[in-house]
Amino acid sequence: MIQRIPFLLTAILAVWVAGSIRAPKDKPADFAVAEWGRLPVVYNGRFQPLDSLARNSLLQLREKQSLNTESWKGSFDKPKIISATEWLMEMTMNPKVADTRTVFRIDHPDLKGLMKLPMDADASAQLDGKHFSWIQLQPRLKELQDEAKRSAAKNEKHRNPFEKAVMHLWSGVGLYMRMQNMIQPQNAQDWNAELGHYLTTIEPGRAAAIAQNAGKEYDKQALEELMRDLQRFDAMTQLEPPLVVPPAVGADHAGHTHTADEKWQRMGEALMQIARGEPPGAAVNNYARMASAYKAGIPGAFNEAVRDFRVSLNANYHRQLGKAGSEQVFNFYEPFYKGMVLFVIAGLCAISFWARPAKWEVLRRAAVWVVLLGLAVHTSGLLWRMILEGRPPVTNLYSSAIFIGWGCIILGLVLEAFWKNGVGVVISCVCAFSTLLIAHHLSLAGDTMEMMRAVLDTNFWLATHVVIITLGYSATFVAGFLAILYIVRGFFTRGLDPATAKSLGKMVYGITCFATLFSFVGTVLGGIWADQSWGRFWGWDAKENGALIIVLWNALILHARWGGLVRERGLMNMAIFGNVVTAWSWFGVNMLGIGLHSYGFMEAAFWWLLGFAATQVALIALGSLPTQWWRSFRNAAAS
Repeated sequence: MIQRIPFLLTAILAVWVAGSIRAPKDKPADFAVAEWGRLPVVYNGRFQPLDSLARNSLLQLREKQSLNTESWKGSFDKPKIISATEWLMEMTMNPKVADTRTVFRIDHPDLKGLMKLPMDADASAQLDGKHFSWIQLQPRLKELQDEAKRSAAKNEKHRNPFEKAVMHLWSGVGLYMRMQNMIQPQNAQDWNAELGHYLTTIEPGRAAAIAQNAGKEYDKQALEELMRDLQRFDAMTQLEPPLVVPPAVGADHAGHTHTADEKWQRMGEALMQIARGEPPGAAVNNYARMASAYKAGIPGAFNEAVRDFRVSLNANYHRQLGKAGSEQVFNFYEPFYKGMVLFVIAGLCAISFWARPAKWEVLRRAAVWVVLLGLAVHTSGLLWRMILEGRPPVTNLYSSAIFIGWGCIILGLVLEAFWKNGVGVVISCVCAFSTLLIAHHLSLAGDTMEMMRAVLDTNFWLATHVVIITLGYSATFVAGFLAILYIVRGFFTRGLDPATAKSLGKMVYGITCFATLFSFVGTVLGGIWADQSWGRFWGWDAKENGALIIVLWNALILHARWGGLVRERGLMNMAIFGNVVTAWSWFGVNMLGIGLHSYGFMEAAFWWLLGFAATQVALIALGSLPTQWWRSFRNAAAS
C-alpha cells in the first residue's frame, strides 16, 4: 500500500486539477453571470471576455480576483464573496449598489488622511481599515485630483511613497469611471426606457437643429433634450471605456459596406452615431435590455437579452465568441495558481525525504510524480496562453516569469533523473514557485495578455531570440539555487555528505555550461534582430548590456573552475552571484526607464530586487566562512 502513495497522491491532485477545466454554468432561475462573462469586448488592444476584463480591473483596484463584500468579517464568520464578473455587472448596470462596495485598497496612512478615511479596522462600523468604497472617496475627489496633478508633475523616480499611492489611487478612480460608463451612462435609472426616449427625440431634435441653423423657429425643448443626451454620451466616450459595440456587417444607409474586421466602438460613440442616422444595432438594444432587467431584478428578461445578443454576434463574430469562451475557461482553470499548489506539495515531500532518505524513498518518488503533474499543468497554461494570444510564449515580463519557471522545472527534472537524491525536485519546486509568485505580483498591474509593444511585435524573433535567452535566464537561476541549496544544507544541517556535495558541484557546473551556451546564442540572435529592426547589431542599450553581463559572468565561472581559481565552495558562491546578475538583467534594466528595451515596469519592484540581492550577498558571506563553522563539515571532521 505504501508503494502506491505516489500514484494515489498524483491521481487525487490530477482529479482536482481536471475538475476546473470546464466552462462555468448558470442556474436557470438566476442571472446568467457566466454567459454574460463570455461576451467579447475590445480593451487593451485585444478581444477578451467580460470575465477577463472584470478580473483584471478588480486586481488593479483590490489586488484580488473576487470581492469580499463584508471585508470587516473574519474568515470564520463566512463573509459574502462575489465573483469579479458579478461585481462588473453591478458596476455597469446597477452603479448605486456598486458604489457601496469596498473595492479601493488604500494602505498609506497619509493618503487615508487626505481622503478623510478611518485609519483602523472597526467591525461595529463595518470597516476593515484597508478597503473603501466610491461613496467614501467621492467627497474628497477634488483634493485627490489636485494632489495627483502635483505628483504627476514629478518624475516617477522622484516620487515619495505617498505620491506613488496618490497616483495609484487616481489611476484606480479613472479605471472605476471607465467601467461604470461602459454600457450606459452612470446616472441612468432605467436605461432601456431612456434609450427608447432618446430614439424618439432624435428626429424632432435634428429638425429643431436644422431650423435653428436656418434662422427659423424651432422646438427648443426637443433640441435641449437631444443635446442633453448627446452630452451624456460624449462624456461616456471621453472616459475611454472598453469597446462593446461591434460594427454592423453589411451595407448601411449610405451604401458603405461594413466587415467583421472593422473596429469596434464604445457605447457612447455608437449612441451618438444613431443621431447621425446609423441604426441602433443589436449591441445597443440588448445591452439596454440587460441593464434595465438586471437593475429591476428580473433574471428571465436579462438572460433572454444575453442570449439574443449572443445569437446576433454568432452570425459574424463566432471566432471572437469562441476565443472569449476559451479565455473564460482558462480563467477558471487557473493553471499557474494550481501549479504553485502542486509545487509546494512536491517540495514538502522531497524535503521530508531528506530527513530519512534510506526509508522514505516513496516520498521522493511521490515528489517526482507531483512535479511531473505540475509540469503538465504549467505547460498546458503556457500553450493555452499562446493560442489565445497567437504569439510565442514570451511577450512581456509576466510571460517571461512563467516561461523561466517552466524551464527551471525541466532542468530540475533532468538533474533528478541523473541524481536521484531529491535535489532536482526541490530546485524545480523552489524556482517554479518563486517565478510564479513573481508573475502573480506582475499581474496586479493589469491585463497580462495586452497588445504587445512594437519592439516585440515580430513572431520570428520572439520564437528565437527571446525564448532562447529566457532559457539562459532559467539555467542561470537553477545553477544559483543549486548553490544556495549547497550552502544552506552544508552550513545549517548535517545533510551535506561528501556524495551530495560532489553531485551538487557537478550539477552547478553542468547547468552553468548550458546557461552559457543559451545566453550567448540568445544574445547573438538579439543582435541580429536589432540589426534588422533598428539598423544596428549592437548599441550598448541597457538591456543589451545586461544580457552581455550574464554571458560574461557564466563564462567567468567556467574559466575560474577550469583554471583552478575556485573549487567547490568558490563555484557555489559565484553561481549565487549569478542570481543577482540575472535578476538585474531581467528586471533591473527595465527600471532605468532608458533604452529601446524598457518596455516593462519601472520601479515598482525596486525594493524587492534590492532585498533579493541582499539575501544573495548574505548567502555568499555564509559560503565564505571557514569550513569548521559548517555543521556538515564539522560533523565529518569530528568523525
